[in-house]
Order: sequence, then structure tokens, then C-alpha cells
Amino acid sequence: MNNIVMRKITVTSEYQPLVSTGLVASVTISTPPSNAGNVLFKGDDGSDVPWIPGQWHEFKSIDLSAVEVKGTPGDVVTVVGGTW
Repeated sequence: MNNIVMRKITVTSEYQPLVSTGLVASVTISTPPSNAGNVLFKGDDGSDVPWIPGQWHEFKSIDLSAVEVKGTPGDVVTVVGGTW
């Protein structure tokens, strides 16, 4: 069964996953141009990977619970796609 994934995640100053439980989907993850600062994604080696406001990338079959973000409290990350 295919499901649409549409989420807006408000970032905090501490790392948090995009979703709390395992969810594998093909999605576009973006940091809106209206964000005040960079959003930091936790890299596979634990490093901070900055995304500037307005940056976006497409991912196929990614587990969204494995993607962690932090940044300026109140900034957001959007996730749009589905489980197809």
C-alpha cells in the first residue's frame, strides 16, 4: 500500500529524528528559504552537515527515523513524498 508523506518538522537546538518510528519513503527534504539560519543534519560519521535556507534534495527509500536535524529553534524542515 502506498501512502503520502507530508510533514513539517520544527527544529530545536538539539538533534532530533525527522520521525519518531521507522518510516521508509521516497521524499524531497527541504529547508525553506524563510528559515533564519542553516539546519544541521547529522552526517553518517556524526559530523554536522549544514543546509542553507532554500536547499533541498531528493531521496529514494530512505528511513526518515535515521535522519537527525537541529538548528535555530523555530526553523523548519519539510518532507514531501510517499512510500512508493
